[in-house]
Amino acid sequence: MEANSRGTGRLPAAFLTPGSSSFLDFLESHRPELVPGRRGLPEGVVEAPHGTTIVAAVFDGGVVIAGDRRATMGNVIAQRDIEKIFPTDEHSAVGVAGTAGLAVEMVRMFQLELEHYEKIEGAVLSLEGKANRLTTMIRGNLGMAMQGLAVVPLFAGYDLDLGRGRIFNYDVTGGRSEERGFAATGSGSVFARGALKKLYRADLTAEQASTLVVQALYDAADDDSATGGPDLARKIYPIVSLITEDGFRRLTDSEVAGIAVSITDQRLAHPNGPQAPLL
Repeated sequence: MEANSRGTGRLPAAFLTPGSSSFLDFLESHRPELVPGRRGLPEGVVEAPHGTTIVAAVFDGGVVIAGDRRATMGNVIAQRDIEKIFPTDEHSAVGVAGTAGLAVEMVRMFQLELEHYEKIEGAVLSLEGKANRLTTMIRGNLGMAMQGLAVVPLFAGYDLDLGRGRIFNYDVTGGRSEERGFAATGSGSVFARGALKKLYRADLTAEQASTLVVQALYDAADDDSATGGPDLARKIYPIVSLITEDGFRRLTDSEVAGIAVSITDQRLAHPNGPQAPLL
């Protein structure tokens, strides 16, 4: 910062002074203008790209989180291949719906928050603790949310202490609730949740859970114009990521393509979806 700008080559005092294990608190103290919630609010209505539907489901051995790839701006498709699922550390990930630019910035800040804690404390924050830190960051964006620039994340991870996957849902004020089994957020969440409710069961394998979330996104895209389904022509598929005791793994495009093609073929015979639970 200041000392480095003078060319001394030494770290400024702020970096050498003991303090909070929260990176957000550090910014608040030394560079508050960099904290997203401290920025001036825009005047009037702001048109910005919005991401839409995120889904997650717990399976036997972990949790899967997935998102469609469409971003909209009003009645226009702003982007067809946006990224909405991000690993936050080795055993957790966040999917974001809402204002795309602010969402990506919040995720990067959250990643730094978890990394900073681990370096300062020499230990990994518990999954419950990570969920609490995300609550604080969402509340810091409340002013922007009231202007229509909301970010609504879905947080999922593998709890190393409990030995199972967990899902946390949020509202724009930072209100948090733990979801049992499955969850959805974003504009297509009502339709995605209906599909999840119909097909979910507690003993799903990782492969079955991956198929389930893509089925849910397909149903959401069928009824919600802001949600993009699998685009076979452009080879654009949902992002699907698994989190287990072994860590975070994003399925490859070829893996998701296989699921998407199988679902599309099934829908030729049953356009409204599977007639029975997943095998």
